[in-house]
Amino acid sequence: MPTNRLEAFSDGVLAIIITIMVLELQIPEEPTLHAAAESAPGVFTYLLSFVYIGIYWNNHHHFFALVRHISGAVLWANLHLLFWLSLLPFTTAWMEESHFARLPVMIYGGDLLMCAIAWFIMQMTVVRAEGPDSIVPTAIGRDLKGKLSPFLYIAGILVSLLSPVLGVAIYTIVAVMWLVPDRRFERHAAALESEG
Repeated sequence: MPTNRLEAFSDGVLAIIITIMVLELQIPEEPTLHAAAESAPGVFTYLLSFVYIGIYWNNHHHFFALVRHISGAVLWANLHLLFWLSLLPFTTAWMEESHFARLPVMIYGGDLLMCAIAWFIMQMTVVRAEGPDSIVPTAIGRDLKGKLSPFLYIAGILVSLLSPVLGVAIYTIVAVMWLVPDRRFERHAAALESEG
């Protein structure tokens, strides 16, 4: 099966997730700097989750540029990823509305952890569908950031028991880490284009 329908569906779901999150933002009640400052935590949590959705969208786009064949298992693995990503509006809003209370911050980290696990499962399902001789395993490579991220999420969840703000700081560090461009998939996609 070609990947175009999977990619289009995923793009649509991610766009809806972002739309839901932005609709959750609280508008300041008064046109003052004080009222705007009261909205700052909501803007921060929205920005953090928006960046995470953007990272997944970007990596999804580049990853599937390398994929030639998908199976039913790949479709389900992709839905599994989209399920955890679709919970981000809920976990983001809960974290913000609770003023970064311990449990909501831990649940937010748990959601990020499940997104990372779902991404790994999807990658491995694609590798099985494509076969070991495909370019996909080569493009994935050692994936140091992908392997480090779940441990950082777990650290953030555990640190949140003591200080939810430090937990959020760890989640933010992971997002910043992923903002540094990872050209693995782009390089291999460019090589495929030059061959074909």
